[in-house]
Amino acid sequence: MIAGRHALVTGGGSGVGKAIALALAGAGVRVTICGRRSATLDQVAALSDRIAACAADVTDEASVNALYESATAARGPFDIVVANAGASEAGPAHRTSLDEWRRMIDVNLTGSFLTVKPALSGMIKRGTGRIVFVASTAGLKGYAYVAPYVAAKHGVIGLTRALAAETAKTGVTVNAVCPGFAETDMLDESLRRIVEKTGRSLEEARATLASTNPQGRFIQPGEVAAATLYLCDEAAGSVTGQALSISGGETW
Repeated sequence: MIAGRHALVTGGGSGVGKAIALALAGAGVRVTICGRRSATLDQVAALSDRIAACAADVTDEASVNALYESATAARGPFDIVVANAGASEAGPAHRTSLDEWRRMIDVNLTGSFLTVKPALSGMIKRGTGRIVFVASTAGLKGYAYVAPYVAAKHGVIGLTRALAAETAKTGVTVNAVCPGFAETDMLDESLRRIVEKTGRSLEEARATLASTNPQGRFIQPGEVAAATLYLCDEAAGSVTGQALSISGGETW
């Protein structure tokens, strides 16, 4: 049972993060969501009296630390941390600027590290805790034209395994969920870029991306939320260091 615990979900204003926040709240967890857009965070918080919103930038250590200070002062330390915030940009590697590279590494990898770092010592001291990184199948295989994103997500899987090894005897578990193309705002943006750059119709672009999943469909945010909920539960106490592919068989 995880009712009564306190969870942080970054990128909680939309898509997978929103689904995870609502699933945790539905299980009786007090949830703090964060992101850079206060309006969308407030809309999600309005859906449950167990969800509180706090604007923060996961690429800024001071911003993350301020989030921890305010949230823990109001609702207690975090028992669960879900590092979900992320972004994707596309283009051939040889045309990728250093700024574009750094932007993807900062939000997807460094942001994930900054999200969980402040929670680790407290979780270890209390002898319990759950950390879940929302990675991607891009952390398990390569995709063309998104080299910085793929590199960052591979880094997240490595971070997952390193932290799991460090905390294995402490009661803390660290895992990653790796969805394939999911029905989110990020997918909509990817489809828009494909349409703009290739001249394909939206239907053709959707079919192309959906075909990467052997089931021929997009992953639903609720499916990722359900997997995350399991990893946060006491029943998953022996599951750590894992990268769970949620992809219809695309990766394993």
